[in-house]
This record gives sequence, structure tokens and C-alpha cells, in this order.
Amino acid sequence: MKNNNLIKFIICNLLLSSFYVNAQKATLEVDAAKTITKIQPTMFGLFFEDINFAADGGLYAELIKNRSFEFDKPLMGWEQPNTKRSSLNKESGSAAPIKIAANNTNFCRVEINNDKGYTLINEGFRGMGVKKDAKYNLSLKAANEKNAIKKIIFQLIDKDQKVIGETSIVPKSDQWTNYTSQITATQTEAKAKLKITFEGTGTIDLDMISLFPEDTWKNRKNGLRKDLVQLLYDMKPGFLRFPGGCIVEGRTLSDRYQWKKSVGNVEERKTKMNRWNVEFSHKQTPDYFQSFGLGFFEYFQLSEDIGAEPLPILSCGMACQYNTGELAPINELDPYVQDALDLIEFANGAVTTTWGKIRSDMGHPKLFNLKYIGVGNEQWGPDYIDRFKVFEKAIKAKYPNIIIVSGSGPSPAGEHFDFAMKELKKLNAELVDEHYYESPKWFRENAGRYDNYDRKGPKIFAGEYAAQSVSGANPNNRNNWECAFSEAAFMTGLERNAEVVQLTSYAPLMAHEDAWQWTPDMIWFNNLESHGSANYYVQQLFSTNKGTDLLSITKDGKALTGQNDLYASAVKDINSKEIIVKLVNTASSASEVNIDLKGAKLGSKGTIIRLESPSTQDENTFADPKKITPKQNEYKITKGKQELSLPAYSVTVLKLKMI
Repeated sequence: MKNNNLIKFIICNLLLSSFYVNAQKATLEVDAAKTITKIQPTMFGLFFEDINFAADGGLYAELIKNRSFEFDKPLMGWEQPNTKRSSLNKESGSAAPIKIAANNTNFCRVEINNDKGYTLINEGFRGMGVKKDAKYNLSLKAANEKNAIKKIIFQLIDKDQKVIGETSIVPKSDQWTNYTSQITATQTEAKAKLKITFEGTGTIDLDMISLFPEDTWKNRKNGLRKDLVQLLYDMKPGFLRFPGGCIVEGRTLSDRYQWKKSVGNVEERKTKMNRWNVEFSHKQTPDYFQSFGLGFFEYFQLSEDIGAEPLPILSCGMACQYNTGELAPINELDPYVQDALDLIEFANGAVTTTWGKIRSDMGHPKLFNLKYIGVGNEQWGPDYIDRFKVFEKAIKAKYPNIIIVSGSGPSPAGEHFDFAMKELKKLNAELVDEHYYESPKWFRENAGRYDNYDRKGPKIFAGEYAAQSVSGANPNNRNNWECAFSEAAFMTGLERNAEVVQLTSYAPLMAHEDAWQWTPDMIWFNNLESHGSANYYVQQLFSTNKGTDLLSITKDGKALTGQNDLYASAVKDINSKEIIVKLVNTASSASEVNIDLKGAKLGSKGTIIRLESPSTQDENTFADPKKITPKQNEYKITKGKQELSLPAYSVTVLKLKMI
């Protein structure tokens, strides 16, 4: 019996000894006296691509789908519930009256054979989101032959056909004339439609039928959706990369994104099919087109609004290599190169220049102060390098201060990546764009990816990345918490290597709940609401706390890249006079740490901001949009080491005030 008690005593002591060893706090040393490098203002930014109905049906606040009847099927989006009474025909511009613009050749000819209430209904983008008491600005062009139609009635209707807002116009001319009115919604409805009826008999031509909320971002007429821009603004992004992405390349060269077709009068911008229309068999979207109401002028203006450097990406004469891979011959690259030179003039040219005048005429005589331009999206191989050389030579000859972004292909490793990096390094490339859509585990394991990159080599733009919960381009990917905190772990490595990494952005940026093609996405929206994913709040935490100076943070003299599931980075902000430490615990249990700060005198108070959730599968949803959001509290600074408990699966930002 005594022996049994002795054994129990020994086991107890061993367990207690093990407990005390495990409970010892990890000491992290922060050297605030020495700046390793300056943090670029562009360190954390945004990447926008028109995928998942992000532009038309999303950020661009237009509620009417196919407003100018320019889709491949000109009446797509339009319903005619009582066609027996009258007819509607798509007319080419050859019929009277003349077409509105060279790129707007179709209009809708309505023939009213009797006065029994012919109806035309627009379904919107998976419906129209309207809010009670909100005002919606209606506009259209009409040519009323012989003034036969006496009135056009416009009604918002809900899913049960109940009228929830109404207005009318009286068309007074047989020539194309602009008409405007306003509808006030009497109830909130996510799936409203616009119903049009006519009084009188005869023929009337219609075009550019448009409906915008009056309450847009900065109250701009026919502008951007306010709640979505607010989410972007709240990120305090360093840059905005646009318009893509594979949108830039096109499936063929003929359907690549051509920026010149996206500026000028909106009614003169040529509608085209969105390349994501048929890309994925899991989500065919035959009604996905680009009106270019959100075009390059609006992208530049948006960048300015949210305080971000504009970063446009242009075609390099190579169609998407996952599709046709069509090449513009080297000796036929002039138009593509000229597009790049003209874009710089559009952004930075005086109002006396050709493209500077166009910018000024659109309402922005002030320069957009463009500093960056991207050549190609994620092309690969010798054909890309050959074309990049042509662009680089021409751009630098005329605009030597413009920073040119090159690409390393679609993957973070492998033959194509290795070839691109080798060749771009030979060319002394300024900024190389790297993309990675990988598993959460990959992100955790690659937090030290840039530790050994050549400090004298090209700077890095992590232009597209996101953890994939299942696999790349899989429709079952989720914006779950494991993906988000794994990205946070990786981002400490991006920040810790700010000598090399100068721009970073999650992708894709946003998705419509009913019309997405790709998951996961940083921001989700429907016709009425929007919310940030857990990934959004990780990005926001880093972006709004990026600081100005990179500091060293180590454990036993080594950077924290996942030892004991702990990751960390540290910066100083000379403007707010703060030391900012970012800590990510990816373990399933809490972690205790001491922060030993040298080289700075601290005040008595600081701030602690934390993102956490108990399950790796948790995510923000429309039902619970704030499930994973930052919680901020005052932190009492102690003398000596700062002691912290990091909860399981957590991202912590500790801000210590200096004196």
C-alpha cells in the first residue's frame, strides 16, 4: 500500500512538473530601437475584378439589367407577360430613328396595337433591392413616333406583383429625348422588379432605361453602391488593383478588357459578355455581361475616394492561357503598347493632351497621379517575357518614373514560376506579382516564404491570394475561420519581410449571394445587405495597423514562423507613437506569452484588439454577419514584460503607446 502511495506521489509530481513547464510563458523580444525597413503605405491593399457580379449587379448601383438592349440576346432580362396584345421588336440602328451611338446599336421598339395595358418588366440582377422610403432615380431615352403614346408608367413591384412605388413620364418628341423621374419605394423588397406600361396606341422606341438609388457613395448621380464602398473605405487600403484578374486577358484577344471602351459617355460604352459567363460548369451565368458603367474613370475615382494608389493592369497581347492562349505577334504589339502609354496620359496628362482632355471632360481635370501600371495578369513562359520587354522599353522611354508590375504566372512554385523569376531578375524587374490559392496548411507552413528572398532583387506584389478550404476553384470553398487565421499567420511573414514585399491583396474581393462563380470571397452581398467575411476582418486588422517602421520580434533569436503554432510581427508607427505587435495563435489551446520590449519608453495605456472564434469552421453569414469581428479593449501597460494570454485560434493586435 505504501508503495502504491509512493507511485501516486511520483506520478503527481511528474504531472505537476510537466504542467509548470508547459505553462511557462514564451518570451518574445521586440527591438524598438532599430528600424529594419520602412513599411510601404501600399503594403495592404485591394484587388477588384468583375467576377461574382462584383460590378454590374454589385458595386455599380444600376438596378436595370440590360438597360440598353445590347446583350447577345437583346431582350435578356426583360419579360413580356402579355405579348398577345402587342409586340416588341429589337431593331438595328438602320431603322428610324437613328442609333444613339456607334457602340449602342440596339434599341427597343414597342408597338402598342390597343390600349389594354401592354407590360414590359425588367427582372434586375436576381431582383432589385429597394428600401422603404428610399428614392430611386429613373432615366431613359425615348422617341415617340407621331406622339402616339401618351404616357409611360413605371412601377416597382414586389415578388407578389404588388406595386411598391410608381412614377410616369410623358414622351413629347419623335426624336431621341432624355427623360427623368423619381420613384419612392413604399416597402423594403430584395426581389423587386420594374414594370413598364403604356397609354395610347402606336410605336415608341426606348433605350438606356436606367434606375439608380439616389443614395450612392458620395451622392454621385448614377454612382456606386454606398455600403460596398464603405467596406472598402474602412480597410484604409494602400492601393486598388483593377480591373482584374483574368478579365484583363479575355478568353480570346478580341474579348480582352480594352480600357478605352470603358471611358467617355456611359451610353457610348460598348456592352460585352463577361468572361466568367461560361467559365465554370458549376455556375453557368448566361446573363453576366459588362455594361462598363463602372469603367476606368470610375476605378481611378474610386481609388482616390478611398485613399488608395490606383494600379491598373493591362493586356500584354496574350489571351488567357487556360483558354485559347492566343498571341498577338511581337511585330503587332504596337496597339497594345499604345494603350498603356495612353492610359498613363489619361491618368497623368495635362488637360491639353488628348487623353488628359477626355479625363477633364469627364469631370476630373486634376491628375490622378498614377505611379504603377501592370503588364499582363498571370501569363507565363518565354512568350510573356518577350512581350514584357517590349512594354517595359516603351513605357520607361516615355515615363521613366512609372513603376511597372510584371507577373510570375498563376502559381507560387514550379517550372513556370521558376522561369519567370529567373528571367525577371535578369531584367531588374521592379515589382513581380505572385499569386497563390492554396490550403490553410500551406499558408501556415509558408509564413517564412520571403525570409530568404534576395533583398537586392525584384520587390514582390502578392497580388492574389486566399486560403482554399477545399481546393482551388472549388464551389464548396468556405470563408471559414481556419482559412482566415491561416492567412493572418502568413501575413505576419509578409509584414516581417517588408524589405521585399511591398504590396499585398486578397482575392477575389466580393461576391453576390445569388450570382457567384468563385469562392471564397472577402465581401459578400445580396441586393440589400453586405458583410465582411472573417478574412475581411483579418485584412482590415493588418491594413489599419500597418505602422511605418518594421521592427524585429523573435523568440530565442529566431523569427516566429509557426513554432508552437505561434506567429508574430511587430512595427512602430511614428505618427501615432505606438508599438504594434501582431500575434496569431493557430493552436487548439491558449498560449501564454511575455513581450520583452527594448528601446522604447511606454506610457500607461494601450489597446488590445482580438479576432477569435472557438471553431475552425465558423464563418460570418447574412444571418450572423458579425459572428467573427474584432473586439477592442483598453490594455494596461505594465513595467517590464507585457504578459498576454492568446486564446486558441486567435489573431491579436497589441498597441502600446510610447512616450
